[in-house]
Amino acid sequence: MSEQALLPTVPYIKIPDSGDPYLEGYRCGSCEATFLGERTVCSKCGTRDQMSTVTLPNSGKLYSYSIVYRSFPGVEVPYISAIVDLDDGTAIKGNLINVEPDPANIEFDMPVDVIFADALGRKDSEGNSYLAYFFQPKV
Repeated sequence: MSEQALLPTVPYIKIPDSGDPYLEGYRCGSCEATFLGERTVCSKCGTRDQMSTVTLPNSGKLYSYSIVYRSFPGVEVPYISAIVDLDDGTAIKGNLINVEPDPANIEFDMPVDVIFADALGRKDSEGNSYLAYFFQPKV
C-alpha cells in the first residue's frame, strides 16, 4: 500500500518537503502591490512581466466578514466568510474558524492568524487528503 499524499486545495498553498505550509503570492516589481494567485500582469498598475513570487505572512487583521447561513448542499452552515489584510498589506479571502458565527464575537481589525488544516475531511479518489487555509483569532 502506498503512502497517502497531502494535496493543496488551491495552487497557491505550497507544501514543502520539509517545513510548514505557506501561501504564495505575487508581488509587482513596479508598484509593490501583492496578490494571491499566479499572474503576469499587475492588477493595480498594469505593469506586465514584473511579478515575482513571495511567501505571504501568516498573520493579519480582519477587514470584512459575512456570516453565511445558506450554502451549497453538504456545506455546514453557518460559517464566517472573511477578508483579511495580511501584515504585508495583501488582502485575501477565506473562512474564519474557531469563533462562534455571531457578530457579538467578531470585531473588525481583530488580529488573526492564517492556519493550515484538513479540508473538512475531503479526499480524492485515491484517498489523499486535502490541505486548506483558514483564519482564526490570534491567541
